[in-house]
Amino acid sequence: MRVFKFGGASVKDAAGVRNVQNVLEKTGKGPKIIVVSAMGKTTNALEIVIKDYLFGNRVPQSLKTIEDDHFEIIKELFSNNPAPILKKVNSLFTELRNFLQHNKSDQYDFVYDQVICYGELASTTIVSEYLNSQDIKNNWIDAREFVKTDSVYRDAGVNWEETQEAILQNINTTEINITQGFIGSDPNNFTTSLGREGSDYTAAIFAYCLNAENVTIWKDVPGVLNSDPREFKNPKLLQHISYEEAIELAFYGASVIHPKTLQPLQQKEIPLFVKPFLKPESEGTKVGKGQLIFPKIPCFIVKKDLVLISLSTLDFSFMVEENISEVFRLFHQYQMKVDLIQNSAISFSVCVDNKFNQLEKLLQHLKARFKVNFVPGVSLYTIRHFNDEAIKSLERDKEILLKQLTHNTLQIVTRI
Repeated sequence: MRVFKFGGASVKDAAGVRNVQNVLEKTGKGPKIIVVSAMGKTTNALEIVIKDYLFGNRVPQSLKTIEDDHFEIIKELFSNNPAPILKKVNSLFTELRNFLQHNKSDQYDFVYDQVICYGELASTTIVSEYLNSQDIKNNWIDAREFVKTDSVYRDAGVNWEETQEAILQNINTTEINITQGFIGSDPNNFTTSLGREGSDYTAAIFAYCLNAENVTIWKDVPGVLNSDPREFKNPKLLQHISYEEAIELAFYGASVIHPKTLQPLQQKEIPLFVKPFLKPESEGTKVGKGQLIFPKIPCFIVKKDLVLISLSTLDFSFMVEENISEVFRLFHQYQMKVDLIQNSAISFSVCVDNKFNQLEKLLQHLKARFKVNFVPGVSLYTIRHFNDEAIKSLERDKEILLKQLTHNTLQIVTRI
């Protein structure tokens, strides 16, 4: 059993869907779990639908554009007889419209998960039907029937015992199965999501439960690069990364591998490959046991639109364990991801990700006990395995608000 994951860029249009067939033909036969994300920028488009909906538009016009985009891809892929697949995908969007018309909840996170899943449901339906039409026989399966989670919408935790039981008892491991990334279901059978970019995690969940031979993530890049080509010049391919180093890179924000993906794979020593979907025969990057990183070169990471918060006690007393524990309790309460910590005797600084838009509530609580300064919209740059040249190139022309250096890692917070 092998697990393949195709991201949104891999299936953004009809040519991308056809290329999935090409990848499967070039990588050999045999049973597989194929995890597929929503097509192209569908998730972003559905987020606009959710925003429009919660502002009072019961069935937003923005939904029709998404439907039309999918129908155009279908017509290009199934030019001889598009009617059956059009009917299936139209049924999914009818389900979505019915939810929008009858839902009573105004809780953003709940509504988000009930709506956002239709991107994955539509894309996998199209990919599955297309492959069947090309004599690559497969089963379409609903990930929500297998990935069982708690009810923390938009960032659900996996119930591993129930998930493994569902997968082992119901998956046909002798065939190709196509399923959705990113989504699961809670004890009440409401849809949940595993966090943004959670499709990689879905692949790891199935691989772990099925003791897969390996996992391959098919991307629009040659493999894991030492920097994001959209942010840094001259990125270089990393041929091998250990599990530990990959977890470090993911923790600091490297976007190629989802932070939650690696732990279940490491537990069973299941290798992870990251390869370009347009050149399936290439080596790409292997993540597994062995050498820490090869070649050993500086790795650059940037996370943008964070918030730098600086705290000190009102009476200039020390920032001791009691104060710090209260701060972290509040971070947990308001779902703030902490990306950097720096403290001295009387001050404490953190760089946080306000992805759940609860900064104002957090600041109100903090100001009751501390003197608070904060700077929104900052960028956090990280270099793993830095050298002098790498530091100079990163710091050039930047206003540095905070700098922290450890044995292997340099981090700076800047206004730009």
